[in-house]
Order: sequence, then C-alpha cells, then structure tokens
Amino acid sequence: MRKLWLTFGVAAVLAAAWEIGAMVNRSAPADVTHYETATLAGGCFWGLQETLRQIPGVVKTTAGYTGGNTVNPTYEQVAGGKTGHREAVEVVFDPGKLRYEDLLADFLAARNPARQSANASPAHRSTIFYHDEAQRLLAERVKDKFSQSRKWKFPVVTEINPVSKFYPAEEYHQDYYRKTAAHRCEVEGN
Repeated sequence: MRKLWLTFGVAAVLAAAWEIGAMVNRSAPADVTHYETATLAGGCFWGLQETLRQIPGVVKTTAGYTGGNTVNPTYEQVAGGKTGHREAVEVVFDPGKLRYEDLLADFLAARNPARQSANASPAHRSTIFYHDEAQRLLAERVKDKFSQSRKWKFPVVTEINPVSKFYPAEEYHQDYYRKTAAHRCEVEGN
C-alpha cells in the first residue's frame, strides 16, 4: 500500500510539473525574438546615442568607432582624424517593433542629413553602415526618399558604406548624456 501511495505521489508531482510547464509555454511567445543590428554615424556620438536610445524598439546602443583602418582606436586617435574611423553608434533593435527603414528615417530626420559641411572632420561624417545587401538597398531607398522630399535646402550628404569592424568606445563615452549634465555636442553634423 505504501508503494501505491508513493507512486500516486510521484505521479501527482509529475502531473503538476507538466501543467506548470504547459502554462509557462502558453505565456511565452511562439517565436524567439530575433534582434538586428544597425550601425550609424552622424556627428558627435554622445548625442546620437541618446537620440537613438529613445526610439521605441531599440534594445541597446553602444558608442564606438568604425569605418577606419586602425585596430582598437582610442578617442584621441579618432578625433585626430588619422584613423579613418567615424564616431558611430551600434544599435541593436527588435525588427518586430521597429523596422530598419523607420530607424533610418528617424536617424536622418534627427541628424539633418543635409547639414554636414564639406569641412566636417572624417570622424563626424554622417554615414549609414550597412550589414548586408538588404540593409544597403533599404538605406538607398530611405536616402532617396529624403532627398526627393526637398525638406532641406541642400542635398542629403549621408554616405552609405559597408560596415567594418566596430570598436566600442571607452567606457566614459557610453551613455554619456545619462552620466553627465552635458546635453550638447559642439561638433559639426549634429
């Protein structure tokens, strides 16, 4: 009789565990979220990171450097203009909540893609770095749409280039606006 009660007890625990597992699975989304990455440059990365961070659907932003030839560049090297890198922000976003083309449109509208002057330092040039051919095509389409809108007095100068290795900036640059009282970048292209 004792074995029978033990068997019923084990069966009851297993049934309860199975039911709990079934409830957890019902509340979980059917598809695992697949995040995508965009890399954008547009003047001072402090302001750009803060702007992009606030867009619904953005999961994570990282200030850093890309587009140049120097391995593990420092801020001083990039700001000196000798590395070819741009101050950029790597954006991880949820495409179920934010389409890539909408992210680009928000980026272009916020950064005024026609404002950059010919003498802007290479580190601060407005650039969309694409990660694959689909991103390149969408970037071209969004840029063309902005150009045709004639919202700005001058043509859209934002470049579209393939992404290269992204190097996160030094820790003190990450989320700079949230860490300091500074709320303005004094750099061409903002």
